[in-house]
Amino acid sequence: MGREVVKTLVNLSPDMIVPHIIKNVQAILTNPELLQATAEDYQIFLTPAGEVYDKAAVENLKTDSKAQNVKRENKAYSYKEQMEEIAMRKEIEAKKKKEGKLKAPELTHKQKEAIKLLLVKEAEVRQKIEILLTASQPVLDLVAAAIAGKAAVLAPYVTQILPVLYKAALSPVIAEQVSQLLMDLRLSVFSLEEESLAQLIAGVTVQVIKPACQSSFSWSPDQLKKSLVKTLAKLHTATVAPKHLEEGEEDTSCPLSAPAFSYCFAVIRAAVKKHISEPEMLIQGFEVISEHTGLRGSDDDDEEVDLFHPKYLPRTEMMNFLLDLIGRTEGTVQQTAVKCLIDCAGCASGEAGCAVAAQSEVTSLLVATQNDVDAVRDAALRGLQALVLALPGSGEVFASLVRRVWVARCDPTPENRELAEQLWVSAKLVVSPALCLLVLEDVAHPIGVVREAAAEALAALLADDGDQTGAVLTQLLERYEDRLEMAPPVMDSLGRIVEQAVDHWEPRSGIALALAKIQPFYDEFMVTQAVSFFVPAGLGDRNDTVRKHMLSAAVATINNHGKDTVGELLPVFEDFLDNAPAESSYDIVRQSVVILMGGLARHLDKDDPKVRPIIGKLINALATPSQPVQEAVANCLPPLTPSIKDEAPKLVGELLHTLLNTENFGERKGAAYGLAGLVKGLGILSLKQLDIMNRLTEALQDKKNHRHREGSLFALSQLCAMLGRLFEPYIVHVLPHLLLCFGDSNQYVREATDDCAKAVMSKLSAHGVKLVLPSLLAALEEDQWRTKTGSVELLGAMAFCAPKQLSSCLPSIVPKLIEVLGDSHQKVQSAGAQALKQIGSVIRNPEIQAIVPVLLSALQDPGKKTGPCLQTLLDTKFVHFIDAPSLALIMPAVQRAFQDRSTETRKMAAQIIGNMYSLTDQKDLAPYLPGIIPGLKASLLDPVPDVRGVSARALGAMVRGMGESSFEELLPWLMSTLTSETSSVDRSGAAQGLAEVVGGLGVDKMHKLMPEIVSTAERMDIAPHVKDGYIMMFIYMPAVFPDQFIQYIGQVVQPILRALADENEFVRETALKAGQRIVNMYAESAIQLLLPQLESGLFDDNWRIRYSSVQLLGDLLYKISGVSGKMTTASANDDDNFGTEQGQKIIHSMLGSERRNRVLAGLYMGRSDVALMVRQSALHVWKVIVTNTPKTLREILPTLFNLLLGCLASSNYDKRQVAARTLGDLVRKLGERVLPEIIPILEKGLDSDDKDKRQGVCVGLSEIMTSTSRDMVLTFVDSLVPTVRKALCDSDPAVRQAAAKTFDSLHSTVGGRALDDILPSMLEQLSDPALHENTLDGLRQIMAIKSRAVLPYLIPQLTASPVNTKALSILASVAGEALNKHLAKILPALLTSLAESHSTPEATVELGYAQAVVLSVQDETGLSYVMDILLENCKSKDAVTRRGAVTLLHAFCDQTKTDFSEYVPQLIRSLILLFTDSDHGVLVEAWNALSSVTKTLDAGAQMSHVPDVRQAVRFAVADLKAGVELLPGFCLPKGISPILPIFRESILNGAPELKESASQGLGEVIRVTSVEALKPSVVHITGPLIRILGDRFSHNVKTAVLDTLAILLAKASAMLKPFLPQLQTTFLKALNDTNRTVRLKAGFALSHLITIHTRPDPLYNELHGGIKNSDDCGVRDTYLQAMRGCVSTSGDKLSPSIRRAVTSTLLSLISAGEDSTRSCSAGCLGSLLQWLPEEEMQPILTDTILQDDLSLDWTVRHGRSAALHVVLANSPTTVSKQDRLMRTVLSHLSADRVPIASNGVRSAGFLLAHYLKTGQPLPVEVIDPLVKAMKHNSNDVKVLVAQLASHLAHTQPTLLPPDLLKPVLPMLVNGTMEKNSMVKSCSETALVDVLMMRKGPQGQSQAVALLDSGARDSLTDIISKSLSKLATQPEGKEMVLDDTLLI
Repeated sequence: MGREVVKTLVNLSPDMIVPHIIKNVQAILTNPELLQATAEDYQIFLTPAGEVYDKAAVENLKTDSKAQNVKRENKAYSYKEQMEEIAMRKEIEAKKKKEGKLKAPELTHKQKEAIKLLLVKEAEVRQKIEILLTASQPVLDLVAAAIAGKAAVLAPYVTQILPVLYKAALSPVIAEQVSQLLMDLRLSVFSLEEESLAQLIAGVTVQVIKPACQSSFSWSPDQLKKSLVKTLAKLHTATVAPKHLEEGEEDTSCPLSAPAFSYCFAVIRAAVKKHISEPEMLIQGFEVISEHTGLRGSDDDDEEVDLFHPKYLPRTEMMNFLLDLIGRTEGTVQQTAVKCLIDCAGCASGEAGCAVAAQSEVTSLLVATQNDVDAVRDAALRGLQALVLALPGSGEVFASLVRRVWVARCDPTPENRELAEQLWVSAKLVVSPALCLLVLEDVAHPIGVVREAAAEALAALLADDGDQTGAVLTQLLERYEDRLEMAPPVMDSLGRIVEQAVDHWEPRSGIALALAKIQPFYDEFMVTQAVSFFVPAGLGDRNDTVRKHMLSAAVATINNHGKDTVGELLPVFEDFLDNAPAESSYDIVRQSVVILMGGLARHLDKDDPKVRPIIGKLINALATPSQPVQEAVANCLPPLTPSIKDEAPKLVGELLHTLLNTENFGERKGAAYGLAGLVKGLGILSLKQLDIMNRLTEALQDKKNHRHREGSLFALSQLCAMLGRLFEPYIVHVLPHLLLCFGDSNQYVREATDDCAKAVMSKLSAHGVKLVLPSLLAALEEDQWRTKTGSVELLGAMAFCAPKQLSSCLPSIVPKLIEVLGDSHQKVQSAGAQALKQIGSVIRNPEIQAIVPVLLSALQDPGKKTGPCLQTLLDTKFVHFIDAPSLALIMPAVQRAFQDRSTETRKMAAQIIGNMYSLTDQKDLAPYLPGIIPGLKASLLDPVPDVRGVSARALGAMVRGMGESSFEELLPWLMSTLTSETSSVDRSGAAQGLAEVVGGLGVDKMHKLMPEIVSTAERMDIAPHVKDGYIMMFIYMPAVFPDQFIQYIGQVVQPILRALADENEFVRETALKAGQRIVNMYAESAIQLLLPQLESGLFDDNWRIRYSSVQLLGDLLYKISGVSGKMTTASANDDDNFGTEQGQKIIHSMLGSERRNRVLAGLYMGRSDVALMVRQSALHVWKVIVTNTPKTLREILPTLFNLLLGCLASSNYDKRQVAARTLGDLVRKLGERVLPEIIPILEKGLDSDDKDKRQGVCVGLSEIMTSTSRDMVLTFVDSLVPTVRKALCDSDPAVRQAAAKTFDSLHSTVGGRALDDILPSMLEQLSDPALHENTLDGLRQIMAIKSRAVLPYLIPQLTASPVNTKALSILASVAGEALNKHLAKILPALLTSLAESHSTPEATVELGYAQAVVLSVQDETGLSYVMDILLENCKSKDAVTRRGAVTLLHAFCDQTKTDFSEYVPQLIRSLILLFTDSDHGVLVEAWNALSSVTKTLDAGAQMSHVPDVRQAVRFAVADLKAGVELLPGFCLPKGISPILPIFRESILNGAPELKESASQGLGEVIRVTSVEALKPSVVHITGPLIRILGDRFSHNVKTAVLDTLAILLAKASAMLKPFLPQLQTTFLKALNDTNRTVRLKAGFALSHLITIHTRPDPLYNELHGGIKNSDDCGVRDTYLQAMRGCVSTSGDKLSPSIRRAVTSTLLSLISAGEDSTRSCSAGCLGSLLQWLPEEEMQPILTDTILQDDLSLDWTVRHGRSAALHVVLANSPTTVSKQDRLMRTVLSHLSADRVPIASNGVRSAGFLLAHYLKTGQPLPVEVIDPLVKAMKHNSNDVKVLVAQLASHLAHTQPTLLPPDLLKPVLPMLVNGTMEKNSMVKSCSETALVDVLMMRKGPQGQSQAVALLDSGARDSLTDIISKSLSKLATQPEGKEMVLDDTLLI
């Protein structure tokens, strides 16, 4: 009863009952007691009450104890016999019991008590199971009832139910019922059609979960595995679309619903896990999962449940499963699993149609970020990135997210760091106060990579919050103590050790790593605290790894803080060494302390007596057989070496002796480390001075003593590692000996050689590679196999070069190694194979890494393995970039494949080349081009079309990827092969290749090439093979440019038709293919372009063209009607038809009635053609297309009459014959007619409703009148005139057009009567609204034919004042092209009328009439009149005329359909010039007109007009009045929007040169636009510019873009705040550009950007880091310049910590050795000083800038002097009150070094300028030395003095003060007399400025009065000779006096 109720409720109200059921299932079936019940408990429950279940226990009780006693074996009792006797007794008892003869033995009281206890115990179990069953049974019944009632309602809950049921199935209490429920649950997710698949899935699922109950069938593991394979295959077939479909095969696959997939997931998971080693199975599983993670549902709550919504997928289980697989697989399988995981996360991303990730999903991914497999962490981070919208914003999971992502940002793998950084930004995570403690926990994580990352993450936290360092250090040390305890040993009951004590050292290792990372943030107390911990606790740890990390941390601490704490730490170390117990356990600590003392010693004075003993201890420590110890000692030695220079030879000798003679391996290795350290400290010259290299070389050549050779190799390895590039010159000398060592007879020497080779190669620079490579390659040519082997092994070691060097040398190395594989000596071959494996081992691309064995096998056995290798490459799905080592192995195989005989192999090679260019860096591919191009060329000419096609596409891809410049010879070769006489195959391949190459070069190249191809194909005077080649281009071009080719169809069809008439068959075949290709591709989209050409071809004079036109027309009609033209139409009667009504309807709808009639009429005439082939072809097409010949003839009769009459009037004999035959055919079909009968019939036909018939009447009448005598026409004239009049006003335009021709014939025959009778009445009808339009068109048709007679009479009357604009507008609309000659009179008249009506009520009406006249112009001639006249009037001085002209231009450009593209440049220039107009109306109309012009431009055209816009803007700016900086037109709302698309398109898609020009032009426009006008366009401007900067373009492009962005920032910085992160990233990236100009522009842009930065600290940090870390002087200088720009504008935003760090760095750099660095840092420091607080600034001024000690090095003085003049220039108040200022400036002025003196001049000048500006009395003590500087020996100083005089003159509006003017003028007069032209020129310019001569003579007269007579005469003389003329010239640009600025 209850079951039925539930079934009914489920059907009626599932929303009410089902959630209740699910809630109970989740609550009750997850009861832990239910899951803990055992099978034995359940069996007890099944045993009746009062009966013991445990029979064995009862039997044991009953068994007689005597029977159990067996006597010891002896002579009397054999053990075997006793056991046989016992068995026999049991058998007899069993037999008697069966027969009922055996009495049960009596139980003792004790036995009865035991059974009673057993019964009680079992009763308790039975009761417990009964309770569980009572609770769970109703729930199971509910689920079963719901399934029976309406299973589908459970579908949305399946994902929740299944995990519960899977667990419940493991409980014996309900396992059987749950198993059945699982089987039945399939009905809720599968339809009846899928029942067979559903049953299979259900059955296998039950077998997979292994329920705890007896099953009717149970599979063995092997059977289950086989079944899983079959099930997964069926599932894959049912849900995943096949990759390849055979012809006629249908795709029947369809994804399952999300609940159905959940139901199947257990099977998929089991199938994949049980076949983990079978990639095919894994890929199948992944494809099924991917298919379903791509499901998207509806988010509309109102709709019914969408079962395809991903919220019903088991996403958490899927993620855990995929993460597990990623960690267990590798290669392509792993990559596929990663993609699957990302898809899975994507379907829970919270986006439209997606689910929102649950916390369990996020947690799964967060847990995976702690995995020790890099790929798992990578996948987890990618998954979290996909979930970024669905990530929690608070709670435990959020805290865990912040913690995990913060740690992942410091992951050891760079890719993972990058992903974590992106995730941190996109998820908008921030550091919380508690994060530090959480990260501390990860420091002790059991996984090594997590510990490393956590240590770095902890340091990153402290970098932002250093105050926590002390607490963190204390916590770390405490945790170390906690983790010292070992896990106690496990013992058995007897106290014996079963498992030894375990030392969990990993946490301590993490603590050591953290100590190394956080040590930069220690203060002195923390340093002492840390060192006290290291010695002895940390350094004496019981684990080697921990000790190693502790030593690293201690060394780092000493290196960073030793200088400040040497006094405190050295006694600690000495005390330990003196007092430590003399136990062996302390030896390791003692060695470490020695190393730390060595690190400290570098901070001691070199003459300090403590240094030598420390060095001695370090040398002794080298004997320690520990690489970290020896390496640390070697690093300590170089800075200490100067202290023992006198003992160096002795020490070196001892180390060399140890190195070469000692037997102990560790000591020799230590000696090598020590020797390298000493050499580094003594300098590279010591190698020669101390004869080290000679001794090592001799030892290397010592054949007798292997230790000598091994020791020498040790030393060379360490020298290379320590000295790096400095050691490169010596490598070349030892290389021959090194080669021999590879084949040494001693194994240890060979191993040492390998290590040495790796060390050498890893340190080689690009120059070093060039030095080494030739000799190695030359050694391969030697006859000695040992030399060859050594060279090969060394070449293989080149795999360990730096990536940049590796990519440059691999193209040379790998081919040589492949040659070696065929060497006659086995060892040489083996060495070659091993070398290639080494190269394969450094491949970073995981997909290639997985198939390296396949690639190597192809290189070793190219004959058999090349094909499979290429197939493997094609089947590989690439996710990562292909690096240089990958290419080195791939490209030789591909090159070899091009020489293969197999067509398929060559095809695959071409496919790979085509795909390669999107997967790799172009510069890595460039070296392989010479080897690839010949093979591709050969494949391009292959006889197999498929190979040609693939090769052509590959060529196109190469050109697209590498650019035309890399293939200079390719285009000429293709063009020459295109016209080759060899064979049509070659021409076909060349045509296909050329088309693809042009496709790679872009649409512009196609537009440039097509006119040449078309014009050549049209020529009749070229050789057949040339024409054939060019016609072939029409076959392949449409396939490459399907859309862009449409515009050429009209031009192309004619050459094709002509080629179809060629006398050479191969040309005709090619032309037919081209025609068929175009027809097939454009039958529907370009029918209006194709048909006119084919129609005209039907009536061509050449029969071959007519024949081809019929063929192509037939193909076109077949294509659009959907019929096949391949059927046979042979029949007895020519009028039999095979067409269909449906086909006719389609043709009619596609072509229209008129065109369809013309086509069919042409075909019908073709049936009567004089050429047999034309007749047959036309008859065939007619029969296939037409359904009923008589009916169709009646429909097309008017059109057919028109065609017949046209052909009868033709001058061609064949056409007349065709028309005659067709007319005869018609007469036979329609009955005979005589002429007098035809004319009345035609007249009557004018009343017909059929417009074609009316048109035929007109054409027929016209032909009759032309062909008949005048008398015959006059006979009918009374009826003909009304007929023609009526036809001229017909409702159909085609009829009116034909009537106009009839009118022409009538006028020619009867003269003026036609005009008198017809024209006046038509003019009257114009006023009738019903007849207006048709009459107007009739007039248009007449005027098109007889305009010469009509227009000269009408125009003068209409243009006379007052101008009849309405009549002109009507006339213009009907006059057509005849109006063009009169536009010169009409347009000025219209403008006059507009001017007269300005500001009157009629103005709008007049404007409408004028626009109608202008818009009536639709041809090129009229267009030229309109443009010339209107553009000329746009220059009128009268504003009203200008407005009228530009208004008409706006209307014309906006509404005309005429192509005015050739006038666009002229329009752009004229309209932008109007943007300077003072009349607002003119401005607005000019803006509107320009918008209309630019809207007509497509992308290609837009890019071509960038120069025009730039030129126009420059001209317009030049026309602006003085003082006006903005163009009024650009300051309108959305002012620049008309021209912005031109710049935007060019910047995004133009060639690099165009990008540069467009960027510059955009900057010019922004400069003259107001901020308000720019506002709407900021986003459209900034986005493309940032995108371009992110790509790889030339420095010119980047420079232009950066310039424009800087202008935009300067203009409208506040609007760019949304782009702040992108701009900052982009500018910082540009700061590292290889081009200096780019770097400078980026720095300049940053100086603007920082003004809108609210938190600039990260930016300042980046800049500071760049200054500190840049090895390249040029890059460092640009970083300094950028920093200067930023602090100049926003120095107040510097945080104290960063400010102090920057100041410290700048102070260290102002004494740098490089001049440029010194100057830049001084300039930056000078700009920064104004922002420093007094307590920071004063010491710098006092101790550095104003401290000019003559004993200092001149570079130090120079840096300080430069900083001083920058301070005085930028912020003189900072130093003006300093006591030492004057003394310092005077000291600089008197310096003997020119740079310092120059800076002194600048300082003096800027100081005087400051005094002038502030009105203070000028310091006399500075003026005189400054004036005397004009007598300096250096011309540079003199020039500077003169320039500063100009600068001083510009500081105030009046003359300089007399006390300054009086000494300066004679000085400058003397300067004008100098021999040096620069000094002379600058002095003259300074005099003009000082005397203010450009402002008038007043200053001159005042100044002259101050001078004595001699100086006055000299000055007057100079003024008259040169200064007067100079003063008339415009003032030049202000000179840049500050030499610290980079330009």
